[in-house]
Amino acid sequence: MKSAKTSIIAGIALMAAGVLLLLDLLGILNSAVLVWPLIFAAAGAGFVTVFFRSRDNWWAAIPGSVFLGLAAVIVITQLWPGPAAYWAGAFLFLFMGAGFGAVYVRERSNWWALIPCGVMLTLALVVALPQNWEGMPVAAVLFLGLAATFAVLSLVPLHTAPGPGQPAALSGQPGAAEPSRMKWPLIPAAVLAVLGLIFALQATALLTASEFFVPVLLVLAGVALLVYAYRHRSGGPHKVHGA
Repeated sequence: MKSAKTSIIAGIALMAAGVLLLLDLLGILNSAVLVWPLIFAAAGAGFVTVFFRSRDNWWAAIPGSVFLGLAAVIVITQLWPGPAAYWAGAFLFLFMGAGFGAVYVRERSNWWALIPCGVMLTLALVVALPQNWEGMPVAAVLFLGLAATFAVLSLVPLHTAPGPGQPAALSGQPGAAEPSRMKWPLIPAAVLAVLGLIFALQATALLTASEFFVPVLLVLAGVALLVYAYRHRSGGPHKVHGA
């Protein structure tokens, strides 16, 4: 049954592509530009179908989002040339970010998928920026977006996986019902946020002297590390003893 559904999707896509090519060759309709978007969309729909079949098929969301993003980019650049084509590439990153986000939503143990998800969404925002935004503003958006990605990652709850056939609530481990959170993402989040703020200040002409970059960066990075060390030191022993 599963292979039959895949064959149906592939068969319909091939038939539609053939009809569009025939209409273009006969001069009835200028439809050749729609062939590749149709093929990519069909491939993406096939992977999305595989993704929804089983929780074990979380990987299918990644190639599915890539193919759907390619189809969207081609359609926009071909049917709406001009200013729309400039930010058409943002759709590819949006679809890819959604694909990695779906990987995490389907299987919460795949927390790593949030990193490429945030990176793709940040790149989509960078591509969609106005054309007159160059240099410092683009760098500020890029670094602040990456900082937000790691900041969100530090808020993700991590659950201890129970043994085979054992419910999570009955795993018998102390504190198993209380999810833990990763603290290491706070370090890259702080560093990237500092860099993003420096570029933002430079872009708004509030920090014009380049010689201030290094000392300000060192001071803010040091403060971030001290805050992290204080939080880790004050919260760590309580978690170890189960208090």
